[in-house]
Amino acid sequence: ISFNSVDSSLSSLKNCQSYINTGMDIATHVALDLVESFNDVEDVNSMENVMLEYAAMDRELNHYMTAIEETVNQIKREKPENIPDLKDLVNEKFTALESKNSDSDLEKNEKYMYFKGQLKEMRKQFCYRSDNENEAIEQIDEDIAVTQSQMNFICPITQMEMKRPVRNKICGHTYEEDAILKIIQTRKQQKKKVRCPKIGCSHADVKGSDLVPDEVLKRAIDSHNKQ
Repeated sequence: ISFNSVDSSLSSLKNCQSYINTGMDIATHVALDLVESFNDVEDVNSMENVMLEYAAMDRELNHYMTAIEETVNQIKREKPENIPDLKDLVNEKFTALESKNSDSDLEKNEKYMYFKGQLKEMRKQFCYRSDNENEAIEQIDEDIAVTQSQMNFICPITQMEMKRPVRNKICGHTYEEDAILKIIQTRKQQKKKVRCPKIGCSHADVKGSDLVPDEVLKRAIDSHNKQ
């Protein structure tokens, strides 16, 4: 049995997934822009709803691709004499996967979690209350002063101000993107692990897949330089 057409369809679906990822990136940037320009909280929250809708689409797409791949593997493994109805088999597996859906799945979406983390940091900078708080943040002036004094724009590798900061999801430290990726690549060629360059950090296995852009820190650096 030839599965060329199935492989082609899977490739198209993966392209759709890249569009979803792009949409989630744009929604994150828009939400941060809204916070920075002190827009109404409702406008910011509407972007969170957009993110959840994207997460739902991503989950559905993942389930459909999984159903297709499992069906193909099943047929290759069992090698039936009569070719079954592929569409029915895929729909059966897809329905089984979808039946296990829960709202908590969406909140565990990696890009949604990144969105929430960046939004929280941005709100700290611009005196917003978090979604679950009903009372005003106390001692906000003092907190902002401390935050600003502690905010470090200097890369622990280059010892220069960062232009494209990335945050390590494991230990939370930030570095200049090009600098940390260069170290990771060099150590990989030497078949060695990379220890976090931040002094005092015990994390000893920094991976490229653990690095995410720190949009909030970049905006803070840019704002500081404009001033």
